[in-house]
Amino acid sequence: MVSKGRVNDRTYRGASVIELIHTASLIHDDVVDDSHMRRGVLSVNAMWKNKIAVLVGDFLLSKGMLLSIDYDDFDLLKVISKAVREMSEGELLQIEKAQKLDIDEETYFEIIKKKTATLISACCTIGSLSVSLDKNIMQQMESFGYLIGIAFQIKDDLFDYSGKRLGKPTGIDIKEKKMTLPLIYTINNCKKSEKKWLITSIKKYNKDKKRVKEVIQFVIERGGLSHAEKKMYEYKNKALKQLEYFPNSPYKSSLEMMINYVVEREK
Repeated sequence: MVSKGRVNDRTYRGASVIELIHTASLIHDDVVDDSHMRRGVLSVNAMWKNKIAVLVGDFLLSKGMLLSIDYDDFDLLKVISKAVREMSEGELLQIEKAQKLDIDEETYFEIIKKKTATLISACCTIGSLSVSLDKNIMQQMESFGYLIGIAFQIKDDLFDYSGKRLGKPTGIDIKEKKMTLPLIYTINNCKKSEKKWLITSIKKYNKDKKRVKEVIQFVIERGGLSHAEKKMYEYKNKALKQLEYFPNSPYKSSLEMMINYVVEREK
């Protein structure tokens, strides 16, 4: 879309670096979350324990960095290095908030911007940067990536209440004490006694299947899902708006299709 269909070796290297970094982050995430399944199959840490998983993640991370260094793609390396830093900060912030459960929507959006949207933003930025030095275009694509990344994460959070999450059982976020948007909205918009019950459920009964189901039902009844869906569509529409800067083309149409897929997908 940025270069009217023309790509070069830097484009392919940028895509390869992103994939290596992304895979490394998923392997490390499974260690941090003590998750034994990844997309319906055993995770690396489940098969070969945490030590091997951490080392494999580190190896992939270093391979990605070296790929940029070996070809002097230092501008691309700067983008991905910033993304890795922000992803780590987001994970640490989420762990901190999971301990205290003192999270509002502003903090939630800060977490998902760093944890998820920053990587998708880096994808868009590197794609643009690989074929164009126009800073305005790069900034447009960077913003686009953040917007669609946030919509993507909200959709992922909604799966915890739908039973359609591939490879992860319903209620897994509650089990891991992750404060997602539907839950945050419900906690901040219910009676004091109900708020106390919710927080106690997450802190002490997060592995009780019956209690988790009750929490899920309560969140649904109190409009937590509706609120999250509304926010998701707001970010989707902002992402579509961002593309208006570019002329119509098959590439632009593909991105528009991707945006719609992000919010309509069922897994």
